[in-house]
Amino acid sequence: MGSTGGEAEVARADFPDGFVFGVATSAYQIEGARREGGKGDSIWDVFTEDKERVLDRSNGDVAVDHYHRYKEDIELMASLGFAAYRFSISWARIFPDGLGGKVNEQGVAFYNNLINFMIAKGIEPYATLYHWDLPNHLQKTLGGWLSDKIVDYFALYAEACFANFGDRVKRWITINEPLQTAFNGYGIGVFAPGGCEGETARCYLAAHHQILAHAAAVDVYRRKFKVAQGGEVGLVVDCEWAEPFSEKVEDQIAAQRRVDFQLGWYLDPIYFGDYPESMRQRLGSDLPTFSEKDKEFIRNKIDFVGLNHYTSRFIAHHQNPEDIYFYQVQQVERIEKWNSGEKIGERAASEWLFIVPWGLRKILNYIAKKYNNPTIYVTENGMDEEDDQSATLDQVLNDTTRVGYFKGYLASVAQAIKDGADVRGYFAWSFLDNFEWAMGYTKRFGIVYVDYKNGLSRHPKASALWFSRFLKGEAAENKADTN
Repeated sequence: MGSTGGEAEVARADFPDGFVFGVATSAYQIEGARREGGKGDSIWDVFTEDKERVLDRSNGDVAVDHYHRYKEDIELMASLGFAAYRFSISWARIFPDGLGGKVNEQGVAFYNNLINFMIAKGIEPYATLYHWDLPNHLQKTLGGWLSDKIVDYFALYAEACFANFGDRVKRWITINEPLQTAFNGYGIGVFAPGGCEGETARCYLAAHHQILAHAAAVDVYRRKFKVAQGGEVGLVVDCEWAEPFSEKVEDQIAAQRRVDFQLGWYLDPIYFGDYPESMRQRLGSDLPTFSEKDKEFIRNKIDFVGLNHYTSRFIAHHQNPEDIYFYQVQQVERIEKWNSGEKIGERAASEWLFIVPWGLRKILNYIAKKYNNPTIYVTENGMDEEDDQSATLDQVLNDTTRVGYFKGYLASVAQAIKDGADVRGYFAWSFLDNFEWAMGYTKRFGIVYVDYKNGLSRHPKASALWFSRFLKGEAAENKADTN
């Protein structure tokens, strides 16, 4: 099993009453139905038309066809025992051109049906408004997140969702991983909309507008819906834990800086009114400024922090690392091994993903300490395997490494709660194998296997069955090994 936290045994009883266990997905990765139900194109629909941009030259036009199979998927989720489902709404299904003029009733009907079915099956909806699939019209006409006008359009879209779904959805997430949109989408261009390589300052502008858009959506909710609906609105940030490579002060400071450039980039403005000083020092005029009015407006516009966390790294100070600009400017070196040569953890399929359960406890405690103990949900956590075309179904379902991953990371969450962090829920990524962005279908994060060759049939993996036993409080023996 390798470094999975010494095979920590973890049980449902290790978590407080009322702690929520769920699974997560996103619209573009699973829905498909690109041209059905009145949907407009998103930037990912258009981005993937250039086949060179995706490893296996694939796209999400059909994805895993959740649009037509949502009942089957929700029934499976319920039968496994999950009490919550974090899904995302496709902006281009609600407003095909993104402009917020006229709501697409077919899009609203789809999400109403999905939400109603979830609730009927005893599953609580956690809805994400933006998981990277911007209506392409807004990209084409405005430049997408590079335009300050996007803030108003996002607020209109958020309002339409609150108005149509907020009587049943009580947990809202504005934006998923704004860092990835800014950095991969507008900074280096490996994600949609692409095509902006080398223009690094753009990534900070895109991030700036995402922060303002998040605040605008929260503002709309608090002014118009909160009293009647009684829900909460949060933001989902992604962060790897940065473990100092040595006791040296410069490495300790570098590790802090690395977290500033991930978490602090988004949470510092919301909690403290401005970007981290370490970013300002290194980026200068590349980093936009908030007016006093903006600072007032964004401050404390958050009801909970959603954390997406997968992995950790050792971080050392480096004056001028041979790396892409984003890391050069941080003056950090990301290291995978201890001095002894031992890896920080076993590697999953993705080259960036090492299994380091203790990192999750550290980052949760960091958020608790730095931001005055906010309510936290772990909104994504999981690992991937390679899509192995030669393996039998039995082999691909026997995902024992993932079982170990979840045991270790869940034990880490339970520890953080004991340490005092106010963690209220945990969502496994992902419910289904799906379209993995620039990696296409070559990586599988699902706890449910999707057979791409045989009609997209669904098959729960050992990890799904482990979760089911865990949620039902059954003995957590690793029965997966008996296949």
